[in-house]
Amino acid sequence: MNEKSNRFLETESLGVLMRKYAVPCVISLLVAALYNIVDQIFIANASYLGSYGNAANKVVFPLTVVALAIAVMIGDGCCAFVSISLGADRKDDAHKSIGSAVLLCVIAGIILTAVYLIFQEQILTMFGQAMNPIIRSDGSPKFAMASTLAGAVVNIILDPIFIFVFKWGMMGAAVATILGQILTAVLAIWYLCHMKAIRLGRSSFGLHGRLVKRYIPLGICSFLSQISLVAAMAAIQNMTLKYGALDPIFGQEEYAQIPMAVLGIVMKFFQIVISISVGMAAGCIPIVGYNVGAGRNDRAKGLFTRLLLSEVAVGAVALLIVEVFPKQLIGIFGAANESVYYTDFAVRCFRIYLCMMVLATVNKATFIYLQSLGKALTSTALSMVREVVFGVGFALLLPLFFGLNGVLYSMPVSDVLTFILSAAVIRYTYKTLK
Repeated sequence: MNEKSNRFLETESLGVLMRKYAVPCVISLLVAALYNIVDQIFIANASYLGSYGNAANKVVFPLTVVALAIAVMIGDGCCAFVSISLGADRKDDAHKSIGSAVLLCVIAGIILTAVYLIFQEQILTMFGQAMNPIIRSDGSPKFAMASTLAGAVVNIILDPIFIFVFKWGMMGAAVATILGQILTAVLAIWYLCHMKAIRLGRSSFGLHGRLVKRYIPLGICSFLSQISLVAAMAAIQNMTLKYGALDPIFGQEEYAQIPMAVLGIVMKFFQIVISISVGMAAGCIPIVGYNVGAGRNDRAKGLFTRLLLSEVAVGAVALLIVEVFPKQLIGIFGAANESVYYTDFAVRCFRIYLCMMVLATVNKATFIYLQSLGKALTSTALSMVREVVFGVGFALLLPLFFGLNGVLYSMPVSDVLTFILSAAVIRYTYKTLK
């Protein structure tokens, strides 16, 4: 099959490898996150939509997350398995797992498109997102970044044209997103035909059950993390509506949409930060997988230390921004067109809801790193506890005592309790990598 070797993953310095893989991955995920956020910025600054557009955007967002959950399950799981296979010199498993992942993405995308009907971009979103980590596992993180970036540039250029010039409103944002995703998907298909370490042939494309059973569990944490996020978002959304209606200000009809709109914006900023966190951790998956497959646990341990320190730095910078510049952040999303209650609630929301960003980034990185080690069960359990037990549980419980503020407290409380569990797992992981 004439594959090129990925042995440099075992020999090159960890710092160089982390920069080579993590930086493009971070940029790719940031660009993917910006698809929806850019739409929301343009929608919010359209005077005829305003905060109503922001609120509507937040309601539709969970549908996109479902498609993303399936995409990252297939893509991240395949990426980890391919890297481990290449490290163990099982190249036949590597190319067949990629071929089956492509087929799974297409099948799942078609099913979701049929279910969603009006959200026809789902098959494109899934394919582009799932192929991204697979391209990284082939040793081309920069191409993975470039393909996503190209689609985002198209989206950013077309958004203002369709929304403001053509006056298409939210439909214009959707059309711009679809066209951007088409470009990303086309570039991903081109790359699959020109892979470096792996060559795909006719025999690659089949639903190889033996391999699917091995790489899907490695991506199940990514899937459950995204799906459980929908559950947490639904709980937070319902509590926001319920207790917002009981608030003396937001219970008034003219201000009723503010809590939902503002919380949606704060979640979008959180999504940006978590995209950086996830990008750094996901960028390490091919490196960790290859070295574990090659029996180099010492390098896997060293990379874990670098990753955790980097996550702390990202969380600290994000915390500083939300605590010092909340008014400037909310201003990006059209606060000038809103009442003083909108800005005041946004400042409170940013400062309370995101006050444990440092722990949130460390927790997320721990989940993903465990996944790259093949510890799918531990990774999945931690993720589910964070999003479902703590995330949903406290979103439902705390408002009973603190009203609308209880919704905001649910996030930091969940992150603190999850970190206690993550710290124990981190310590155990270090011991196992000796």
